[in-house]
Amino acid sequence: MSNGPAVRRRKLGEELRNLRLRAGLTSDQAAQLVGWHQSKVSRIETGRSGVKPADVELLLDTYGVHDPAQRALFTALSGSGEGESTHWWHAYRGLLPPQYRDFISLESQARTARSLETAAVPGLLQTPDYARAVTRASLEHLPKDTVDSLVDVRLARQGVLRTECPLELSAVVDEAVLHRPVGGRKVMAGQLRHLREAAQLPHVRLQVLPFVVGGYVGMTSPFIIFSFPNIADLDVVVLDHLTSSLYLERKEDLEAYSAAFRTIQTLALPPQHSLDLIAGIGDGV
Repeated sequence: MSNGPAVRRRKLGEELRNLRLRAGLTSDQAAQLVGWHQSKVSRIETGRSGVKPADVELLLDTYGVHDPAQRALFTALSGSGEGESTHWWHAYRGLLPPQYRDFISLESQARTARSLETAAVPGLLQTPDYARAVTRASLEHLPKDTVDSLVDVRLARQGVLRTECPLELSAVVDEAVLHRPVGGRKVMAGQLRHLREAAQLPHVRLQVLPFVVGGYVGMTSPFIIFSFPNIADLDVVVLDHLTSSLYLERKEDLEAYSAAFRTIQTLALPPQHSLDLIAGIGDGV
């Protein structure tokens, strides 16, 4: 387990090393071609240091990588600090901790996200009022303007569902989430309506784990699995905590959480039955 930036540096380094080897170059040869010292190539490949997007571009040129999608992914996975000014979350740099910025960066580049939520509606599917109520409840004593900014960030994140190539989201929520009146009855009624609307998007699959299931794997630990285009080894599991996030990257962890999510999906109601349940709960709010 490690924090987001370390995961991203290490995974990026591994992939750059694979590209170098496929290009038939030693680290010394690669360093000579780009005008660096060999130690810099080594630090990048082992994830011991961050790398600027411009340096990633230079390495990709050297290794003969020309696919635009692959180049965009590698560039986005470069360090959390330098080069972020082109991304929308740079405007919130003073507000967001590095781990959250890294999470947003991963989310923005992922092809798919598989999410289990046991306590709240998934962030990508929250209404502004619900997001505000959740933020106020989970982060007490924050000034109103800070809460408003955090809500703005959450709503901006939802843009990944509205791009030309949107994130494919598979979300499973515990039925308890639908009954918990976060923000009051009016806010919750609006949130339930929004869930039904969002679930109509072709790239959103929403399922509900009904109470009758009883206990299930993951019920005490919500998680999200990000998968990326072209490079399966970049997949990562994110576990959210009150003050931080943990990133699981080992193959064994990915396999375990992927298997758990498949099991959870089989236990959950099918999408249409889930929407019927959401509608019924909404009618009673």
